[in-house]
Amino acid sequence: MAKYAPTLIRLVDALMRLPGVGAKTAQRLAFYLLKAPKEEAAALAEAIVDLKEKTRLCEICFNVAEEPRCPICQDGSRTRGVLCVVEEANDLMAIERTGEFKGVYHVLQGSLSPLEGRGPDDILAKELVQRLREGEVQEVILATNPNVEGEATALYLQRLIRPLGVRVTRIAHGLPVGGDIEYADEVTLARALSGRRDVG
Repeated sequence: MAKYAPTLIRLVDALMRLPGVGAKTAQRLAFYLLKAPKEEAAALAEAIVDLKEKTRLCEICFNVAEEPRCPICQDGSRTRGVLCVVEEANDLMAIERTGEFKGVYHVLQGSLSPLEGRGPDDILAKELVQRLREGEVQEVILATNPNVEGEATALYLQRLIRPLGVRVTRIAHGLPVGGDIEYADEVTLARALSGRRDVG
């Protein structure tokens, strides 16, 4: 086995901690960065540091933001009466790529998963109910992932929201069961949004 410089091994190990990056991909990325101009590597490092130092959660929807409110919550042209609930900010980004949804969001920052010890207190469901009590939202679209955790989360939220008299819909058509929203293509997501159905 070839011996590598400790700095290279450290970078490969760090890259392997990223989701979806195996040993070969990490090694390929590390050698790419080694050969890249110093400015390019420095720009990547600076972008990562900036991400950690300058981002926060939006005070309204809990999307990733640099200011107290994210760009979507600041956008006065968005339809405030329709709120799409997603598990993570990357799901929100996937839906935004479709260009179809003109409402606002609520990011739960996770899903229910009793097997992994994640219960109702580990997601931002109370904050969602608080927003709905303000009375501006007429419809909640549950856009949790179509897997066991996402379905359990949707069912839990449906039970919380129903007593508030707000219409609850669920995206359905086009998304495969067991798949993740962030990996779906724009056309599939657009169909899922337009084909949403009432639940309960």
